[in-house]
Amino acid sequence: MSLIGVFDSGVGGLSILDEALRQLPQHDYIYLADSANAPYGEKSPDWIAQRSLSLCKHLAQAGCDAIVVACNTATAEAIKDIRAAIPIAIVGVEPGIKPAAMQSANGIVGVLATEATLNSDKFNSLLSTLPNHCQFIKQAGAGLVPLIEAGKANDGETLELLAKHLEPIQVAGSDTIVLGCTHYPFLRKAIRKLLGDKITLIDTSEAVVKQLKRQLEALALNQTDSANSVSSQYGAVHFFSSKDEQALLKMAQDLMHTDLKNHRVSTALLGNVS
Repeated sequence: MSLIGVFDSGVGGLSILDEALRQLPQHDYIYLADSANAPYGEKSPDWIAQRSLSLCKHLAQAGCDAIVVACNTATAEAIKDIRAAIPIAIVGVEPGIKPAAMQSANGIVGVLATEATLNSDKFNSLLSTLPNHCQFIKQAGAGLVPLIEAGKANDGETLELLAKHLEPIQVAGSDTIVLGCTHYPFLRKAIRKLLGDKITLIDTSEAVVKQLKRQLEALALNQTDSANSVSSQYGAVHFFSSKDEQALLKMAQDLMHTDLKNHRVSTALLGNVS
């Protein structure tokens, strides 16, 4: 059993944690939400890089064997520095534009992401490696993250804003949409309501957790003892928030499919992190 840190600017990374608890429920997890500073997508690249590195160092000092940077913006701006500074397994996330290009029937793919992700060198380097025949319609989802953070993923206000952001993607004739922010999988229901069931939605949560699993296996950390009791099939989940730990837990209970009653759950307010 290992201790895995999952870091995000807010509740978006819960989509990654949810998948991790599905694939790897036996491990212990620390979920760290920097909700006091969300959303990251509207902050400067230097601030994002420095804050992300500080929080990942905090997780490493807490004893984490691996860290998932479950934030597309933080991955784009900080993953290189984090890997250079912290000598444990670091798994990042990135928009699933490659699988989207492979799955799109008409070669027109919408990419809904934060402004910071769309402008990052990492994203545009990845984009440059993909076939020219595929057209990517890039759309910043400004204002969506605060609404999701406020528990309004399916409210009328969110539907109205989401419709505006999806309009250029829809007008272009996209048959596939990349959910390029870990918050956006929580908008699946709203997107389906607006665009129907025929459009393909690409969410990389499953792929990210498979990569985490490979990293753990490589480090010989993903070993389970057959003699362990049944209770050890489910590890503990610790929720830390820089704003409101009880609100974070409530959001986890509301948004995640995982039954947290199977896990030992605790919450704490994140103090000052330098």
